[in-house]
Amino acid sequence: MLQATLKKNDIKAKWLIGIFSFVVFAIVTALDMIKLNIKVSFDVHIFAVANAVINSLVAVLLVAALVAVKQRKYQQHKNLMLAALVLSILFLVCYISHHLLSGVTKFGGVGFAKTLYLIILSTHIFLAAVILPFILFTTYRAMIAEFPAHKKLAKITWPLWFYVAVTGPIVYLMISPYYSH
Repeated sequence: MLQATLKKNDIKAKWLIGIFSFVVFAIVTALDMIKLNIKVSFDVHIFAVANAVINSLVAVLLVAALVAVKQRKYQQHKNLMLAALVLSILFLVCYISHHLLSGVTKFGGVGFAKTLYLIILSTHIFLAAVILPFILFTTYRAMIAEFPAHKKLAKITWPLWFYVAVTGPIVYLMISPYYSH
């Protein structure tokens, strides 16, 4: 097993994770009401493409990290999970940038396509909204070397995070034809 890389301080961790998660949730929620009227010299939907690529990479990293931990390659597992975490932060920056510059795009499909899109989108949004504190608490438990607690949380966190990472590019593929340029 790996050594702790953080000193245990559950009270401080709970506060920091709670505040950070709340702030991210508040910012993302407010994006539906805010659009910056800034002229840029590039297609702002490049951020959406970047997000789809980043989410796809996160999904691949999550699978690779799962394989690594099953093979007891703990340092490799840690490196892969930290890479997934860093990419998720980059995703958040691109997501906020895209929505600030492009505003909201409405899905133009009808019938079954629209129903399928709304099901995937709603589950994606809900799980994306609740997964952040789980990811951070799971990471914290690993960083303080409380591996039984980390493993218990990871059994919940990993499939939810993976679902969000996989459905993100699916949502992009379904909505991208309706982006206005």
